[in-house]
Amino acid sequence: MQIDILGNADTVTERDSSLLIQTAEAEARVWVYSPTIIRVCVTRNGKAPDESFAVIEKPLDNFTWQKLYDTVEIDTSALKLVIGLHPLRFSFFTADGKPLSEDDERFGINWQADRVVNYRKLYPDEKFLGLGEKAGDLNRRGCNYVNWNTDASLHTITTDPLYKTFPFFIGLHGGLSYGLFFDNTHRSFFDFGATTDEQMSWFGADGGDMNYYFFGAQGLRNIIEDYTWLTGRMEMPPLWSLGYQQCRWSYMSAQEVLDVARRFRERNIPADVMYCDIDYMDGYKIFTWNKETFPDPKGMIDELKAMNFKLVTIVDPGIKIDADYKQYKEGVDRGYFATYPNGELYVGSVWPGRCHFPDFLNEEVREWWGAAFTTLADPGVEGFWNDMNEPAAWGQNMPWMVKFGDKFMPEVRNVYGMQMSRGTYDGTKRILKGKRPFILTRAAYCGTQRYSAIWTGDNAATDEHMLFGQRLVNSLGLAGMSMIGVDIGGFMGNPTPELMVRWNSLGPYVPMFRNHAALGMSMREPWQWGDEYEAVIKKDIEQRYKLLPYIYSGFYQSTQTGLPLARTLAIDYTTDESVYDPFYQNQFLFGDSILVAPVASTFDSCDVYLPAGDWYRLSSDEKFNGNQSVTVPSPLTDLPVFVKAGGIVPMQSVIQSTNEPGDGILQIHIWNGDEPNAFVYYEDDGSTYAYQEGVYHKRTISFDPQKKEVSFSRVEGSHTSKYSKMRLVWHGFEGVDEVEMDNNNETLTINY
Repeated sequence: MQIDILGNADTVTERDSSLLIQTAEAEARVWVYSPTIIRVCVTRNGKAPDESFAVIEKPLDNFTWQKLYDTVEIDTSALKLVIGLHPLRFSFFTADGKPLSEDDERFGINWQADRVVNYRKLYPDEKFLGLGEKAGDLNRRGCNYVNWNTDASLHTITTDPLYKTFPFFIGLHGGLSYGLFFDNTHRSFFDFGATTDEQMSWFGADGGDMNYYFFGAQGLRNIIEDYTWLTGRMEMPPLWSLGYQQCRWSYMSAQEVLDVARRFRERNIPADVMYCDIDYMDGYKIFTWNKETFPDPKGMIDELKAMNFKLVTIVDPGIKIDADYKQYKEGVDRGYFATYPNGELYVGSVWPGRCHFPDFLNEEVREWWGAAFTTLADPGVEGFWNDMNEPAAWGQNMPWMVKFGDKFMPEVRNVYGMQMSRGTYDGTKRILKGKRPFILTRAAYCGTQRYSAIWTGDNAATDEHMLFGQRLVNSLGLAGMSMIGVDIGGFMGNPTPELMVRWNSLGPYVPMFRNHAALGMSMREPWQWGDEYEAVIKKDIEQRYKLLPYIYSGFYQSTQTGLPLARTLAIDYTTDESVYDPFYQNQFLFGDSILVAPVASTFDSCDVYLPAGDWYRLSSDEKFNGNQSVTVPSPLTDLPVFVKAGGIVPMQSVIQSTNEPGDGILQIHIWNGDEPNAFVYYEDDGSTYAYQEGVYHKRTISFDPQKKEVSFSRVEGSHTSKYSKMRLVWHGFEGVDEVEMDNNNETLTINY
């Protein structure tokens, strides 16, 4: 097979706010999106439409460039791109000339048939983070991966690929950082020095263009902020979705759903969400209800609402072939389904049997799809769970010649689930008339954060899957996803009582706290494990509800900066080599101040790495110095969780659901430290989009140990807080009493 290496540049001109470089083999275009973001697209099909499912921003109209003897240079205030013309190569530097990432001088960008690959220089100390839902260590150096959204049921902790595609990674070397987003939806490949004798890293795809965005901001926080500026940020989730969620494949009747909900209330175990998996449907036909087992959906949902529960229902993409089925008839009549090249409708089998699959890349189809959710929303459903949308069919991969509009399956597969979620989100947002829907998806692509939460798919009831799941959450956070969940307890298999308790104790610190299990597996509700373990599970679920003011504020931070709620320690402690140690890489920060150390259920003590600064054990206020590993007790009753000195964590008293008003007191917990700190507290109505019109309550809480004071800024926004009082709770301060005050909108300073 011939290899076509990108040769010498023939011409360099400006065109439509870009730099256009022609070679005999291809054309390259370069755009500047901001001082820290530059796009490079090298194509052999210059007439193809320039489109992206992920990117929502536009390039700058003007930028500075100059042609020298054998190079072209583009300079921004933060980045320098040096384009070698003979041959054509792309090398990125800081503004003061330090190398960030460079094409391999020999091979650069090349093609083998339709496959396009970029070979890049590999620095001796270079680390790689990211790619979202991928197995392996935090540092991807020495690993290789494939992006091809896959129904990865029964996956192991080394399986690749999994359900989602996030072709965005961060490189670190020499104290510098950069990011790269390869915006190509074909099956793609990333090799971080695994197979090249430490000479090169490389990435590429089976088809399409070498189209990437380079991020040159220094610091992981800044790179994530730039990446999520480019691809969009999440909206505020409905508050109820942050409570405890109880799911199962399946609760087989309305009566069973209601019985489980009542047990939560009878046992005073907080919860907000019940789920209906596929068995609520009539013959697994989406947008239907089983008339025998769910005869009165509105009545069931009204009863759930009376108990302060919301309902989430699953919706798969396969439309059953059934002449009496509304969605089937409409989809066929309007040409909304995937076809073979000769126009025949593609048929694949999944839960309902023989099915057609909607073309979610078509806006008209997405609108039709979104409107169909009235069948679920009219009785009162407000949460919608998109599953099997890799797309999955029995036998896994659909034929590559299946067409969605003018695109074939190899170009569509990695974005299919994202576009399904887009249609679901847009449609249910319209139907709910001002209420925020909760959307959950299994398959995703970059930019999915704009539409949906995600979870990590069909895991297993083992300690290694529990720890692996947290690594996936941490990595997905680097890809702009903040609302992430795992199946607490493991989807497949039966956890030991100890594993169930331990996994549940991690749940308060997982952004989406959902208990889920497969058909035929043991029941997983909190009371299934005996009175002693039920008390521990209840305590940890209560901890989630105590932390909701902190968690909700953390999601506000995600909407503003893209920073995830659960974040690998590498974000804040990038140059600390210990955070990359496989022994400590599962640890993470939950928000700005809380550090969590996941522990296997078989251990009652563990080694925890505490980065720079002082730390307090959350459960006891025991103080530890940072920059060291400490051995701490980790009984099932007390997961190792620490708060950074100076940490500010708003909490509330225990409530049974997010719909309860509580006691009206916002507790401001502060841990003593030598460094000043600040926390942005955020609150809104938790259910509508009024916050986008200024109806919110936001203020900055500051701790200044030099002045020995805690101050509250004047409140921004017109929302009235649900807390009439605030209480300062001190940790690590000697002789300082709690302080309670009215929660008014004015500036306030408390000295201690």
